[in-house]
Amino acid sequence: MEQPANALLYHASPADEGVRLDVFLAQHLPDVSRAQIQRWIEAGYVELNGKLAKPNTRLKAGDEIYLEPPAPPPLEPQPEHIPLQVLYEDEHLAVVNKPRGMVTHPAPGAESGTLVNAALAQFGRLSTVGAPERPGIVHRLDKDTTGLILIALTDTAHHALAEQIQQRLVERRYLALVWGVPRFQRALVDAPIGRSESDRTRMSVKAPLHDPNARPAVTEFELRENLKVCSLLEARLHTGRTHQVRVHAAYAGHPVVGDPVYGAGRSATQYGWRKADARDLQELIDRMGGQALHAYRLSFNHPITQQEMEFTCEPPDDMMTIIRWLRAKKEESGE
Repeated sequence: MEQPANALLYHASPADEGVRLDVFLAQHLPDVSRAQIQRWIEAGYVELNGKLAKPNTRLKAGDEIYLEPPAPPPLEPQPEHIPLQVLYEDEHLAVVNKPRGMVTHPAPGAESGTLVNAALAQFGRLSTVGAPERPGIVHRLDKDTTGLILIALTDTAHHALAEQIQQRLVERRYLALVWGVPRFQRALVDAPIGRSESDRTRMSVKAPLHDPNARPAVTEFELRENLKVCSLLEARLHTGRTHQVRVHAAYAGHPVVGDPVYGAGRSATQYGWRKADARDLQELIDRMGGQALHAYRLSFNHPITQQEMEFTCEPPDDMMTIIRWLRAKKEESGE
């Protein structure tokens, strides 16, 4: 496979024996700060002998260090007049129902058409806390996950909301249509998540004692509705890791319907449905074009007034179409 143009490959010499990985790269990349290099390592852009490692890993002579830094996104996202469903707005913050297919903030391969671009046009100003390509973004949703997301319009609000998230005072609940019917009514999945060693775009459950990249992750699931070959679950986040609900649902044996990464290969035929019904269901899933995961409830204290705020919104039509279809099929079967 051809190596990307921006990729760098180094080999540790005997003189590098015992040198920290981040220090080694900082010595070879004088124009990049050591803090940035540490972020690259933690984000999985650096491999040591083909595997992920910690910034403080000590090198041995002959070690191979592979770095494929992310392409820098535009430093100043531009306003774009993209319609947004705004549930709430004041001078400090806004709550938006993000549609499927919209990336939260600019990133390599998605430099425009993001929620940030739309929010800049909608609100005129966003907080400047954090990275320049993600103004106003307090928390994120995956591209094809729909639902409620907080946007900070001032730095004061952003700092206060980020603190609430850090202290787990912001409650985020999702509705997830998953494959199969779980045996549990309620379940707490406490399983650390880290980036996959074989594919940096994937996350997976990790053993923290053996994986330096594992981070604590806790999701509370509740069975809301048995739909025969699928189920509607409520997922409450206790932490906010990348792909957390999707990874934990798959780990529990019930991947999210339509998830191309963690639920690929599932179909209704595996649960005893005849091929015609399975084909009809698959057509609805394909039409949806992403995972059936919706952030339906968001509650927090207003960062300035301290008033309790709570918002809810129904899943999008494409997800509800599948749920209604499944309900009808279950009723037909007399169950």
